[in-house]
Amino acid sequence: MASKDQALGWFVFVACVAVAVWYTITLVFPSVVFGWMSPKDVQMWLIGVPVFIAFIGVLAIGGWIGWTMATTPPQKRKIMKGEQNQ
Repeated sequence: MASKDQALGWFVFVACVAVAVWYTITLVFPSVVFGWMSPKDVQMWLIGVPVFIAFIGVLAIGGWIGWTMATTPPQKRKIMKGEQNQ
């Protein structure tokens, strides 16, 4: 019997494969999935939304790093033997 982690792993794997297949079919044959939209609009949204999400994600990581650097107090410098206190 599989553990809960393995079952969750299989679920994530199957979901990712299903989304990848759906995305590819929709990108190549947009009128099959979204018949009510023009193919160019569907392709624009399929490419634009993930790019937007990735861009915002990169900016969020950069903002988090900047926030962490700005709000972390500086470390106290340890004086080593033989150094003079400045």
